[in-house]
Formats: sequence, structure tokens, C-alpha cells
Amino acid sequence: MKTFHSIFEFTSTKKTIITLGTFDGVHLGHQSILHKLRNSTENGVFDSLVLTFYPHPRMVLQQDSSIQLLNSIEEKIELFQKFGIDNLIIHPFDENFSELSAEEFVKSILVEKLKIHKIIIGHDHRFGKNRTANIDDLIIFGEKYNFEVEQINAEEINEISVSSTKIRNALANGNIILANSYLGYNYFFSGKVTKGKQLGRTIGFPTANISLSENYKLIPKNGVYIVSSKIDNATIYGMMNIGFNPTLGENEKTIEVHFFDFNQDLYNKILTITLLQHIREEQKFESIDALKEQLYRDREFSLAFLKNHENISF
Repeated sequence: MKTFHSIFEFTSTKKTIITLGTFDGVHLGHQSILHKLRNSTENGVFDSLVLTFYPHPRMVLQQDSSIQLLNSIEEKIELFQKFGIDNLIIHPFDENFSELSAEEFVKSILVEKLKIHKIIIGHDHRFGKNRTANIDDLIIFGEKYNFEVEQINAEEINEISVSSTKIRNALANGNIILANSYLGYNYFFSGKVTKGKQLGRTIGFPTANISLSENYKLIPKNGVYIVSSKIDNATIYGMMNIGFNPTLGENEKTIEVHFFDFNQDLYNKILTITLLQHIREEQKFESIDALKEQLYRDREFSLAFLKNHENISF
């Protein structure tokens, strides 16, 4: 897959079959579109092309700094690579771009720059300045500028019944199993291992303190989770706490992972943490000993879950 960071970087000797959107999560609904796109170019006559945008339009047009996204742009690229797409364009979204009329966008971008042969798009897609144009306008432009429009109807989308909003809500409620079923993969995030206060090792549960680089990445609700991570090409399992460690008197939110049967220096490594299951809410215990007892119970629960669901023996 070739990745371009602007429409104006893109070049191709072939006509293209295109889909476009923000694709937050690259979830099962998006994946059905990507499969259609890939299948439509299997004969090699046309190139498949995904056009997406960064920053998210809401960040620009609504100055919405509170928006939480399911993917960083690097994660999105990684996910798209799995679907055999020929070309991915991540175009910088700004106010100037948002001022393009629907017909200007179609003529100057889709037709003249991206060499469109066909577009595959959802029935409810809106585009152009103030998102005033819809699928009916796109069909008219297709007839005018000689490209096909393949509409994905409501029934087909509803069969999957997936939306980025549903996934965000599931993660906000700690419902990892539901979120992962909507995504079609296990939710994940990446961050650097930084030095914490090293309190975990004093109670027999050393942790890796994970610091995220993107403040827009959605982190699930506070609590304890079963997770995995690839470390030196090996899958290592563990349990993660998101929150404030109230028993230890902390007042700063942290993401800490205790890996099972693992003892390596991870400082400054970039780890990808994959979420498998929510165990419990974060809670304040009466004493450090009570916290330790609960952590042992969490560990036993996690190991039993992994043996049943991941075919793992410890």
C-alpha cells in the first residue's frame, strides 16, 4: 500500500476506484466497504484508493478539542494495510479545504487529481461546503463527469449495525468484549514506558507506566483490564489499571500494566497494549494488604480467563 499525506502528492497511471471518509476505528462497517473496494480492483485494471482526513473535521470546524478518536493516524495506517488497498491518502483537513463546494471537490479533486472511475460510498454520505451535497448530487456529478457511483444501502449497513459512536460508548462503559466485536479486532493503543513512582514493585506487582503521545486517543473507563502486548516478538499477557490508584493516595491518572511471569527492563520502549476484558472498577481499599489480596484475585481471574479464551497455559 502506498501512503500519501496530501491529495497533491498522489500520482497514478491507472484510473481509480475510491471510497472516502474519516474511518474512525476502521470497524466492521468500514471493513465491508474496504472489502468491496478491494474486490472491485482485483482484475488489475483500476487502482483502489482510500481518501481520509487528518485532523478530524470536527477538530477544525467545531474547534472540538474534547473529541476522542478510536485510532491515532499511525494506527489507522496499520489497519488499512491489512485490507490490500493500493493507495491511502491522508489529506490535511483545514478551513480552506472545507470551503470547497461539492462540485469543486468532485471536479478538481476526484476527477482531475485522483482520476476517478468509480466511487463506493454509504447512502447517507454528505460532502462539500457545509456538507450540503448528498448521494443524489453525487450521482448527478457522476453522470456529468463520467464516473460510476456505487451506493451502499441502509439495509446492508444495518445488517452490521456498527458505528464509531457505539464503539466509543462501549469503551466508555468498560464493555471491551462488545467494543471488540464491533471493531472486528481487539482495541489497542500505544505508548512509551516511562518511570513511575515504582510503588507496584514494593507490593509484588511491578508495573510498566504507559505514557500516550496523542491526547485525542480514546482510553476506556477507569478500572482493571486483562491485556496483552508484543514484546520482542513474543505475546506477553498481563493486567492493566487505568485510574488514580486511590489506595496509594495518588492524584494523577495513570495507565499501568503488570505483566505475568515477566521481568525485563522496559523503560523507554514503545508498547502496544491490546485490551481483552474488563475485570472490575477501580476502588479504594482499606489497606495495602487488602489491595494486595485483590490483586492476587485479579491475577487468578485473568489467568483463568486467558486459559479459557486464548488457549494459553501458564
